[in-house]
Amino acid sequence: MKDKIAQGYLYDFYGELLNVHQRSIFEDFVINDLSLSEIAAEQGISRQAVHDVIRRSTKTLEGYEAKLHLIEKFVAIRHKVEQIDTLVRTSSQDAVEETLYEISTISNQILEEL
Repeated sequence: MKDKIAQGYLYDFYGELLNVHQRSIFEDFVINDLSLSEIAAEQGISRQAVHDVIRRSTKTLEGYEAKLHLIEKFVAIRHKVEQIDTLVRTSSQDAVEETLYEISTISNQILEEL
């Protein structure tokens, strides 16, 4: 399951960089959750060919992530936004200044990462 989630992120961020054939097969496998057999029948190719396209596409997309780190940055920023949300929901009236300071600190970290 973790592989599918990772492949989903890779597709979301870098999928447009695949060619049309690769994108179609990768999308059917990751987004539409079709089996290798279903994709093979739809594309008129073998299961092995589908497997190879998915493996090569995943490797290509992982290469983009290794160079650009967009997913890594996204996950880090998302975590920081969740921290801000938690601070806002759990802060008390008495700790407004402290909460605002923490939010400001986290916000600055986000801006530095961008």
